[in-house]
Formats: sequence, C-alpha cells, structure tokens
Amino acid sequence: MFTCAECRVLACDKNDQSKKPANCPMHDVEFYRKVKNKYQEDGVLGFFQESARVEKEGYGQWPRTKEIMQFCRKMNYREIGVAFCGGLKKEAAIFVKILKDNEFSVTSVVCKNGGIPKEEFGLEISDKINPDSFEAMCNPIGQALLLNREKTDFNVVIGLCVGHDSLFFKYSQAPTTVLIAKDRVLAHNPAGALYCYESYYKKHLLPGT
Repeated sequence: MFTCAECRVLACDKNDQSKKPANCPMHDVEFYRKVKNKYQEDGVLGFFQESARVEKEGYGQWPRTKEIMQFCRKMNYREIGVAFCGGLKKEAAIFVKILKDNEFSVTSVVCKNGGIPKEEFGLEISDKINPDSFEAMCNPIGQALLLNREKTDFNVVIGLCVGHDSLFFKYSQAPTTVLIAKDRVLAHNPAGALYCYESYYKKHLLPGT
C-alpha cells in the first residue's frame, strides 16, 4: 500500500534515492522503466510536453480557463466540447463565450440531454430530489457520445455529479479536463471542506454525519 499523501519525505521531488520510505513506489525500478516507455507512445510525449510548458508559462499567473485555452492552442485543438451540469448553465455559457471570443469552435451538451425519466433506469420516487415532479436523469454517456459524434479535439467538464463525471470520462474519445468540480454547498470549491476540516466543517465529514 502506498501512502504518498502522508509522506513527510517526498524523496521523489528531488529524486533523493537515499531517503525513500520503505513503501515508496520508487523502489520498483522496473515499473518506472515501463512508465517512461509509455511517454514515448504515439501522441503521448507531445501531449505531456505541452502540458508541462503551460504549467511553467502560466504558473501563478493564469486562471484555469486561460490554461485550458493555451494548452489547446499548443496542441492545435480547435474543436472543443463542453459537457456541463444544468445547474451551472450560466457558468457554461460564459465559458463557451470566452472560447468563441478566442476563435475556438465549441459544442456544448447539457447533462439532461434526452429528457429520460429516472424511473426508466430503476430509480424509485424516493430516489428523486423532487418526488412529486418529473425528473430527467443525468445522461453523461449521452454527453460523451454526442461530443464523440462531433469529433471534438478536447473536452471540458463543468460541474458533472460525482459518478456521472466518471462515466463521461469512460466514454469520451477525446482527452478531457475539468474546469469546475461541482460542490453545491461550498460554491463549487470542494477544497473548502479540506481547509476547514480542523475547524468549522469537521462535524460534516465524520462517520455517520
């Protein structure tokens, strides 16, 4: 079991082989030889190089929206797909406008596409947010397949639910990044719960709460 999140050494950061903890994955030299070979596969090396260059050029200066656009420019991606939650339609519309103002072609697909009742896939009335009204299911597979149909070069996720986003990643043919991770309670800033864990928010993250 690897415990990098709890490591106090981070020998990897300086490649200090003498300080590797006993369960450090860097003990497996053969594994990293194979990993390095993966970066030489078709389309992978250039993708990695440009992401590293964007990281360096915009470090501490660019918001993520600009990082996404700069990466797309470096990769010559022109057709951008946006898969968004209906609850963040306003944010998605602003992002799409920014992309178009920067001369990208954009296809956007909302989560409720298809208007499929939740009941069709085994969900009960008690599983609905508003039991007494029609609720269309979120359709992340539909979002992915529609963007695949449009042959997008790169996709951006805005606020898809936990699990729904996983299905989108699974079925998307284009590489995908996330602009906004949904957190309805913390104004879509999920890191806020981590920063407040030792104070105000701890009671909400303990077992049974």
